[in-house]
Amino acid sequence: MRIMGLDFGSKTVGVAISDPLLITAQGIEIIRRKEENKQRQTLARIEALIEEYQVEEIVLGLPKNMNDTLGPRVEKTLEFKDKLERRTGLKVHTWDERLTTVAADKAMMEAGIRRENRKEYVDEIAAVLILQGFLDMRKNTVQQDSSEALQREEPSEKE
Repeated sequence: MRIMGLDFGSKTVGVAISDPLLITAQGIEIIRRKEENKQRQTLARIEALIEEYQVEEIVLGLPKNMNDTLGPRVEKTLEFKDKLERRTGLKVHTWDERLTTVAADKAMMEAGIRRENRKEYVDEIAAVLILQGFLDMRKNTVQQDSSEALQREEPSEKE
């Protein structure tokens, strides 16, 4: 099983894929389109990647405003989420993507990538950060659930 992470933008979609153990996220590509509303080829490419990587779930970055309000970009993202679910039949989770682009840009600066080349990679790296955050949350939730189950099973000292 793998999970796909998507950073949906007006003309690009950054794509990341988890490893089969759901531990790490790797960037695989940026899907580009000429017009914002022309999504047929974008959806077809995502479907091809889903098949190629045997993806079972999708995480889609949700671009909330810094004050936690939902702006016009969120509306477009939720419309894209509905299209993805209808076309793929997969569960699409949304993930708060605030500051992922800033973090991606900072990571590229630290890696020594020249400013003029950063724009080429930022969406793919943002998709990695979105997916990695989701994977980490999922892992922590599973670990917490497991430790709580073990605590319930352990006999108390008074028994």
